[in-house]
Amino acid sequence: QAHLVESGGGLVQPGGSSRLSCVASGFIFSAFEMRWYRQSPGKEREWVARISTTGHRRDYADSVKGRFIITRDNRKNTVYLQLNDLKLEDTAVYYCNVRGDVWGQGTQVIVSS
Repeated sequence: QAHLVESGGGLVQPGGSSRLSCVASGFIFSAFEMRWYRQSPGKEREWVARISTTGHRRDYADSVKGRFIITRDNRKNTVYLQLNDLKLEDTAVYYCNVRGDVWGQGTQVIVSS
């Protein structure tokens, strides 16, 4: 019954910023690590970031480290991904994930002039 719904994607200029949200339901949100992934057409889905249950530990892929920030609000059952200094190669559909087998529908981020 776990369900994830992403939002916040859209068209962004190179060097710009965006914030993605993922609202969770159907499980005890505060008890699970949350993750963000992304996928471009023709490419494998790649891990982007993860955050611990309390939000105090955060890890990032090397490709986004220093630019993206993952946060969570356990009272709102929501995990966020702040995308800063966006590059063309950041264009992808971004997915949130829990456990490893539960995915949202994805939200598309297009970085273009």
